[in-house]
Amino acid sequence: MKPIEMRKTPEGYFTTRWGLAEYTDWIDESMSWKDNCYIGDWSFLWQRRYKGTDVLKLFSDFSVNSFAKFDINQSKHVTHTNRRGKVIAEGILTRLADDEVRLFGRGTFWIDYQLKHGAYQVESIAEEGYNFQVAGPKAAAVMEKLVGEAIRDIKFMRNGDCVIAGRPVVALRQGMSGEPGWELQGPSDDAQAVYDAVVEAGAEFGIRKLGGRAAFINHLEACFPTIVTDYLPAIFDEELKDYLADFKAGLPAFASTFNIAGSFESDSVADWYRSPVELGWGKNIKFDHDFLGRKALETEVAQPTRVIRTLVWNADDVVDIYASLFRSGEPYHFIEMPRDQRGFMYADSVRIGDKEVGVSTSRGYSYYFRQMLSLCVIDVDHAEIGSQVTVIWGEPGHAQKTVRATVAAAPYKTDNRRVDMHAV
Repeated sequence: MKPIEMRKTPEGYFTTRWGLAEYTDWIDESMSWKDNCYIGDWSFLWQRRYKGTDVLKLFSDFSVNSFAKFDINQSKHVTHTNRRGKVIAEGILTRLADDEVRLFGRGTFWIDYQLKHGAYQVESIAEEGYNFQVAGPKAAAVMEKLVGEAIRDIKFMRNGDCVIAGRPVVALRQGMSGEPGWELQGPSDDAQAVYDAVVEAGAEFGIRKLGGRAAFINHLEACFPTIVTDYLPAIFDEELKDYLADFKAGLPAFASTFNIAGSFESDSVADWYRSPVELGWGKNIKFDHDFLGRKALETEVAQPTRVIRTLVWNADDVVDIYASLFRSGEPYHFIEMPRDQRGFMYADSVRIGDKEVGVSTSRGYSYYFRQMLSLCVIDVDHAEIGSQVTVIWGEPGHAQKTVRATVAAAPYKTDNRRVDMHAV
């Protein structure tokens, strides 16, 4: 597929996968993981169980992660790459037993494809379940009220069993908002009862239901790059055409489009791919096993050329983009608040003078910081915190605005995921 063929508006409303776009309003909801807590619904994530004697070998062969140490009830953020070391998919993998794991995310398609074409003694088992996030500074109080103090004993990226509304629930200690929290998992039939019980218990703590408009602001503030938002899956090369056909055939309508927008231009779709190093996941890459993409990543880990940073956009330049709507002539491309809702990968050219030094994605407004932010994969030579760059805002062939921006750390918000839950 050529990049120009991807420059089209996807149909549908991207945020509806999280339930409503807003429950109170997006400003109120985006403050929930700073002031109190939220419950968010990530049940749209695909999930499968894999069981068999070769299950760890299967994942080892197609993941950058090491499984030399992988305890029962431990979870890992696993990343799958193509032979050039570019990300195909990523997700959360949990070890359920010696020979059994559960995987959340689009990686289920990739692993099933390898299972179908390989010789692994593994069974792939479809599951229909819910996946609720409860996160924020008061999440521990809410969960303790529901299930007792023992919930605080679960270590980061470990799972524990509890009971909510009379239903057995798996609680994964995680924190996709950059704040302490849990993912609550169980069968779909129990979803409504568990969700309602959490909302009821959280009322006295100011819990919010997290809608789709605010959901990705935490990914931006906490630097959690996301597929089709910060990178395209590396599946459009000729060598993967059979996989791409299978992948598209198995996707639901809301996830079956791969659309790009923004000022970044290239004739190669591969320039919208990213490696785990570029996305800030280099620490997860382990060379204690052979895996698809290892050779390319060995070279990149030894000498990375790009890293991920946050960009803080100049407020006056952003205001001028809105002001153009009130002037005659062609206005600048509209900036959706708090961020685009339609499921594009917005990729904007980042420059110093006339030289392109990076690509900006995930542009969004943080009410907490009162700033327009974006993530940016940027050349190492220009990645120093405080460096000044410009972002080109607007589609090629239309009015474009040069926005001044400052290079900042990623994550931009302090990472509080690993705090001692007994001290919260």
